[in-house]
Amino acid sequence: MTRTVLTDSDNGVWLENWRCDASSGQGLAGSSRWSISKSTLRGGMSHGVDVVNLDNGELQMSVLPTRGMGLWRGCYRGIPIEWRSPVIRPVHPQFVNLKDRNGLGWLNGFNEFMCRCGLSFNGPPGVDGGTDVTLHGKVANLPAHRVSADVCDRGLGTLSVTGEVDETTMFGPALRLRSTVSTVVGSNSVVIRDVVTNMGAQATDLEILYHTNIGRPFMEEGARFVAPVAMIAPRDDHSANGAGRFDIYPGPIVGVKEEAFFFEMLADANGHTRVMLVNAAGDRGLSLDYSVKELPYFTLWKNPQADADGYVTGLEPGTNLPNFRSFERERGRVISLQSGASYECGFEMRIFDNAHDVRAEADVIRAMQVVEPQQHSKPIERFSPLS
Repeated sequence: MTRTVLTDSDNGVWLENWRCDASSGQGLAGSSRWSISKSTLRGGMSHGVDVVNLDNGELQMSVLPTRGMGLWRGCYRGIPIEWRSPVIRPVHPQFVNLKDRNGLGWLNGFNEFMCRCGLSFNGPPGVDGGTDVTLHGKVANLPAHRVSADVCDRGLGTLSVTGEVDETTMFGPALRLRSTVSTVVGSNSVVIRDVVTNMGAQATDLEILYHTNIGRPFMEEGARFVAPVAMIAPRDDHSANGAGRFDIYPGPIVGVKEEAFFFEMLADANGHTRVMLVNAAGDRGLSLDYSVKELPYFTLWKNPQADADGYVTGLEPGTNLPNFRSFERERGRVISLQSGASYECGFEMRIFDNAHDVRAEADVIRAMQVVEPQQHSKPIERFSPLS
């Protein structure tokens, strides 16, 4: 395995541009077209944002160490993996005021394919225990202080980037995220494995939600959400209007209000579940595979706004539901991470570009549906604050 340190704030290391590929003399069995590279964006609100590009020969994914190790966008055999946010380019955290718009400032930098919500809180803004909490937490707007890239030649070969991000404050949480994004050369998948460690001397709250945002060509009129559902309920009264069609997507609608649905998923014998978004023709699919022991709750976000306003859906596994933290704490969905302890979680994303593979993945998912789902047509007290 070859490792290159791209950023190390403690030792004064920072590579503005770097690249490694087959021409570097390291052959990988999965493909001769692989590469891993690092660059830094210049100009505008993206100025200073580091980008690490993983290209396994079939699938490309751009990772943003400057933005909490989020995934900006990708491509698989010419199929874009992204959404078109009104926030067109990556925004450097220095330009994001989380307290803007009464705590909704997080949205000013929101355009990644996947960004984390957390670490010490997520959900809507407000005041919890005398402390201001802003929308979806801080980690998506915190830069990594150490970043390294690995090229492993075992098997088909694996490309990975690992970053460490600290969410710390005096007299408050001291959490460290160590995230590794990896892909097997020549494959159709990307794996995210995160380890969050409490570096403080006292127990602290931990909440993580993977805000995975998908637009065209997967999301379109007639697209379907496929999942092995144990229980589902709409988040609020507005979402309840769409409870009977939660798994079907409309085309873009100007001015439509977003909907969200909360789930508990069924799993296989190993405790893993899969969910998938399938396009209308059934020949394009994107699935997430994750452990329900690590991420026991799931949120489906449907935002079929006009294309210019961000036509997108979110597949969002999490340790909790994205409610206000005090509500989640009362229902036992906030992790109390002890001093020195770590929590590990993540998921594998797979992309499918033909009807045969989409059907095969859907069959795996449907095989987990061994009981009838509990479907609620209105919000339930267990999942949502009720007025």
